[in-house]
Amino acid sequence: MKTIILLTFSNIFMTFAWYGHLKYKNAPLFLVIFISWGIAFFEYCLQVPANRIGHGMFTATQLKTIQEVITLIVFCGFSVLYLKEEIRWNYIVGFAFITLAVFFIFKKW
Repeated sequence: MKTIILLTFSNIFMTFAWYGHLKYKNAPLFLVIFISWGIAFFEYCLQVPANRIGHGMFTATQLKTIQEVITLIVFCGFSVLYLKEEIRWNYIVGFAFITLAVFFIFKKW
C-alpha cells in the first residue's frame, strides 16, 4: 500500500511538471522548463522510494504497470479539473483496453 501511495503522489507532481505549464503558454519556455524541472525533483523523491519499496512484492513490469494506471487516473482528474478538458468516449475505451492489459500482466499463469 505504501508503494501505491508514493506512486500516486509522485504522479501528481509529475503531471504538474509535464502539463501544468499548458495553462501558461505566454510564459517564457526557459522559465517553464526550469519550474517543471524543480517540480520533477519532488516526483523523483517519491518515485524512487516507491519502486525500491515495491520491488520484491511486485516485479519491475508490475510496478511500471501500476505506475501507468495511476498516471492515467491522475491525468484524467488533472485534465478535467485543472485544464478544463473533457474526457471523451474514445478515451474511456482506450483506458478499458489498458485495464485488460493490467489483467494479463497481473494474472498468475
